[in-house]
Amino acid sequence: MKEIKKEHLDELLQEYEQDKACKIARHALSNQDIAVAAASKDGVSQMDFNFDINIKTMSVNNQKASGRCWIFAACNGIRELIGKKIGVGSFKLSQSYIAFYDKLEKLNYTLEALIETIDSDYDDRTVQFLVQNGIGDGGQWDMLVNVVKKYGICPKNAFVETYTSNNTRILNSLLNAEIRRFASESRVVKASKGMKAVEELKESYMKRFYRALVSCYGIPPKTFDLKYTDDKGGFHIERGFTPKSFFDKYVGNRLDDFVSCINAPTKSKPFYKSYTVKYLGNVAGGKIVKHLNLPMERLKEIIVAQLKDGKIVWFGSDVSSYGDRMRGVWNDKEFDFKSLLDLDIKMEKGESLDFRSSAMNHAMCITGVAFNEKGVPTKWKIENSWGNDRGREGYFMMSDTWFDQFTYQAVVDKKYLTKEELAAYNADPIELKPWDPMGSLAD
Repeated sequence: MKEIKKEHLDELLQEYEQDKACKIARHALSNQDIAVAAASKDGVSQMDFNFDINIKTMSVNNQKASGRCWIFAACNGIRELIGKKIGVGSFKLSQSYIAFYDKLEKLNYTLEALIETIDSDYDDRTVQFLVQNGIGDGGQWDMLVNVVKKYGICPKNAFVETYTSNNTRILNSLLNAEIRRFASESRVVKASKGMKAVEELKESYMKRFYRALVSCYGIPPKTFDLKYTDDKGGFHIERGFTPKSFFDKYVGNRLDDFVSCINAPTKSKPFYKSYTVKYLGNVAGGKIVKHLNLPMERLKEIIVAQLKDGKIVWFGSDVSSYGDRMRGVWNDKEFDFKSLLDLDIKMEKGESLDFRSSAMNHAMCITGVAFNEKGVPTKWKIENSWGNDRGREGYFMMSDTWFDQFTYQAVVDKKYLTKEELAAYNADPIELKPWDPMGSLAD
């Protein structure tokens, strides 16, 4: 390796001190955040909350200090279905109920994966991936479907939030420490007592996991009554639901109509093929996480078609760059880091995936879109889950150029796909490695 020479640093400093732009940047950054100093008004003119398609939705929720955005976004869509069926403009589902069983299933799934790899070296990349990632709050659309089809759903008042459901960091840390202890202990047990003893060890862990989750989240409801006042003032009560019977009556097989489409323009992932990711899942024996890779222009066509039919769209993107979270705007044209610090962080989308510069990390719902005079999208309206004190009462917007670069996934009704696209989705998927960026979770 080539070392840094002090003489070279002296030359760099002399050059820096002679550059007036560097002096201005230094003064600007001494008292404010880098993103604030890099903010540019040049790309703001079209970023207002006016949209050609603007679907009216229920009030925004708040996931608080938890990584349950994917659950909140899915519940936003599901509650719209329920609201229309029972004639109400406001309805709240329990995200905590879904998160409870998601976490329980993830724990089982991860222990099973560690048992599958028990004969691999401890420093095998797959084993290290499993123990390093463990379990968390994040998820994917197909993982949501697995949980709600198995355990159902319930109104928020049937399973309320707790401190831990809103603040999951410590619990996740404890659970992941136990997962790593199992990874080590199970190998010792197998060597001395065999696989049957490993299975017994796993069940003892799962028992303790279950007890810990109930203590933190509460006892999941077996039955509940649905009480509501419709938009005409009529009071209704339906008694004796189980979470599963409630799901079957008000959602049923509707979620089976939706498929996950992605935009991953990398050489390793040709368009119009389906993909899955090894060890990406939550419910053992459930449906696999599956994506159809499409060009961005085609993906946007499908999204717009669904919006035109009055249906919001669950989608996943990377919200870590070019965002003003208080104004509720993601716009790559509003931040000029190049002029401020001479740091050009922009990469081609495929490159940014391959070299881990970007990947999906947050799920929300698209509820609107604006077009230019040629009918091309210019910005998108977003229902977020960060509370109503940000953006426009919790609603955000994204410029179309930001959308192109940082949106990776959208869940759409399969009726908008062509026969060829649907056939590609239904084909046996190409299995990607566990650490592929398209296996990232929204949280």
